[in-house]
Amino acid sequence: MTDTEFIENVTFDEIAIGQSARLLRTLTLHDIQAFAAVSGDTNPSHLSDEFANHSPFQGVVAHGMWGGALISGLLGNQFPGAGTVYLDQMLHFVKQVHVGDTLVVTATVTQLVPESRRVEFDCTVVNQRGELVLRGTAGVQAPSEKVRMEKPSAPRIQLFDPEARFKDLLSKGDGLEAVRCAVVHPCDRESLSGALDAAGYGLIIPVLIGPELRIRHVAKEHNLDLTGVEIIDVPHSHEAAERAADLAASGDVEILMKGSLHTDELIIAVLKRPSLRTGRRMSHVFRFDIPMYPKPLLITDAALNIFPTLKEKVDIVQNAIDFARVLGVEVPKVAILSAVETVNPDIPSTVDAAALCKMAERGQIKGGVLDGPLAFDNAISRDAAKIKGIVSSVSGDADIMAVPDLESGNMLAKQLEYLAGASGSGLVLGARVPIALTSRADGPMSRVASALLAKLAAHNARRNRPRQDWAKKN
Repeated sequence: MTDTEFIENVTFDEIAIGQSARLLRTLTLHDIQAFAAVSGDTNPSHLSDEFANHSPFQGVVAHGMWGGALISGLLGNQFPGAGTVYLDQMLHFVKQVHVGDTLVVTATVTQLVPESRRVEFDCTVVNQRGELVLRGTAGVQAPSEKVRMEKPSAPRIQLFDPEARFKDLLSKGDGLEAVRCAVVHPCDRESLSGALDAAGYGLIIPVLIGPELRIRHVAKEHNLDLTGVEIIDVPHSHEAAERAADLAASGDVEILMKGSLHTDELIIAVLKRPSLRTGRRMSHVFRFDIPMYPKPLLITDAALNIFPTLKEKVDIVQNAIDFARVLGVEVPKVAILSAVETVNPDIPSTVDAAALCKMAERGQIKGGVLDGPLAFDNAISRDAAKIKGIVSSVSGDADIMAVPDLESGNMLAKQLEYLAGASGSGLVLGARVPIALTSRADGPMSRVASALLAKLAAHNARRNRPRQDWAKKN
């Protein structure tokens, strides 16, 4: 162990007037967000580009007290260091600190009071251009006993900004025109407002299919504006699913979106039309932004196939790989999940996982890197895999998790959402048109995000087939 992993303080008896210490720190956006999270100070000058760019600061700036915290860190960690008791501090904020500024923090001893071990410091903070940004004084009680100890680890702050992740996802659709979307039986507030929100973001051109009087009643009850929105009047949810499937088969719409009807009604209507089939098993993919995971994670299949066979799992995995590539992942890494990471004939999912990996090696599954069976811990954590002696390029870096069955997948998805704070959206793949499936419990961002996924899939489908009648309608 090296000396840099130890801290050593300076006792009062070792301090002299004029003695000083300094530190360097470059401000990052992460610093600003972390300080806002801890302090509760969410002034938009620190967190909103749009607001800050039109302010006198011309951009996001650090909290003033962040500079004060740097002085505290210098005194508490270095000089005098461990055992220091902060007594008082006075600060004058001279200039704003912007993201990317590198600061030099200096504390110089100006007075010593032996009776109380009080040390007075003159404190300055200067940026990389030599400009004074903060000045002040601080008073501390210096330690009386010498301490040399292993440096404690700082608690880790994991920042997660759902709105920023949401905006980043929406940006994937920039420059792509809105797509005609059949919204099937939107007869409650959640499904109707979700479709209208997606239209407001320029993702879809909604075609509402259901009982018109009921749809208009919901809109009026919840103050939703239907001006200019096309409505196809049908008496009930079954007829709405049939009509929507017909529109998709004829090319009049490129997306289907589930409203307030059972998923089975919509899926069966699609399956009845050969022109909407692709030869692949239809499957569902959840896309999650998870606070403790560094990138989006796809979970499949947690909503459609209950107990998929090995043959069906091939399609499920291939659907997810193809969609991950649409989202910009060049070579998706796929973790085939089970309860354990070794092949056990008594656990069929481990045998399926091994077979899927071998099929990928032989080119029967294309475009991704597969590994399995992997238990959830060693799929998501490289450290967990290392402890168990697993050498894998997928462990700790998975883009896709393929679950053994719907029960385990659905529980995993719900746990990520409700216990881990994940933001989710989802899509049914494997048909000629993408199908946005939403739950009554889904919030507005989730519904809009699902529409964005469907829009991306629809534009990808356009690129892979000749332009048809829908092109004339857009």
